[in-house]
Amino acid sequence: MIYMDNAATTMRKPKEVIEAVANAMQCMGNAGRGAHEASLDASRVIYDTRERLARLFGAESPKNIVFTNNSTESLNIAIRGVLCPGDHVVTTMLEHNSVLRPLYAMEENGVELTIVSSDPSGNISYDEMEAAIRPHTKAIVCTNGSNLSGNMIDIARVGEIAKRHEVLLIVDASQTAGVYPIDVQQMQIDILCFTGHKSLLGPQGTGGMYVRTGLEVRPLKCGGSGVDTYNKHHPKEMPTALEAGTLNGHGIAGLGAAVKYLEETGIDQIREKELQYMWQFYHGVKKIPNVKIYGDFSTERRCPIVTLNIGEYDSSEVSDELLMTYGISTRPGAHCAPLMHEAFGTVEQGAVRFSFSHYNTEEEVETAIQAIRELAEE
Repeated sequence: MIYMDNAATTMRKPKEVIEAVANAMQCMGNAGRGAHEASLDASRVIYDTRERLARLFGAESPKNIVFTNNSTESLNIAIRGVLCPGDHVVTTMLEHNSVLRPLYAMEENGVELTIVSSDPSGNISYDEMEAAIRPHTKAIVCTNGSNLSGNMIDIARVGEIAKRHEVLLIVDASQTAGVYPIDVQQMQIDILCFTGHKSLLGPQGTGGMYVRTGLEVRPLKCGGSGVDTYNKHHPKEMPTALEAGTLNGHGIAGLGAAVKYLEETGIDQIREKELQYMWQFYHGVKKIPNVKIYGDFSTERRCPIVTLNIGEYDSSEVSDELLMTYGISTRPGAHCAPLMHEAFGTVEQGAVRFSFSHYNTEEEVETAIQAIRELAEE
């Protein structure tokens, strides 16, 4: 199988990640729930991963890194934990449902919501974003990179806007963490939400968030913490404040090994390879008659994603044919990005997404190009 669905999850993981998970499942105890060696080893592994992620994202301290199951959980904690009835929040049409649905839920509870529109290429106006800010605006919530088009938002520029107006910046880094450098302090990010199973190359069921020092976020859940047992309230110290219950220690062990792999290999080198395959594919299919490509390819700074349609064919039919005839795995449909499909006019048809990994090869990309060429001629 030629796997080109890495924006959904990276199927191929470094062998170090697999070994770390297998080893953890054999000998890891429950972190913070005992003084025996198995528990202490679990605590060390989890802290080491926290430390690596803090270093990767430029956090002030490992205490600023909170573990969750994925970006969706992180974004729910962030959005539900900082917004209150009467607040106003700004977001964009590029967003995934993991941003939109919590915001819609908060809107039903009295939060005002403004959605910044996109142009036909899937780009937003930063002037429009800034103009949307009101005296009672609490936060800007936006993605770093669209999972549908691959277009990126300049987070450093948004950070300047947020800082200027004294509003919070909450960033969804699902498609960029592990691909592009992210420095939360330089970019003036208050909360960064990320998932482990995509370009961070970790296991599914892992993820987390960075929370700026001094920013209090209401916890989404409370319960066992391993400390302060006789307190009726959940501890307020970070990261325990947002980490009720037993963590996914086995997965976090794999995530730690994945971040170590990224450190040793270099995300710049990985990104260069992924973008090489993306551009190879893009240039190979862009002039094929009857093929329409979505997104802005006028800039080199983008996620390694190419999304397209062939004529009026339903995207699911095309994706099925790619798999059954050519052994190529892609993602059709709506990609949990409803507003982007409205902007592209693809609500009914959906679109076929090719998303690349540094584990792909030039030969695989050429096979995909030829497949699109043949399907477009039918």
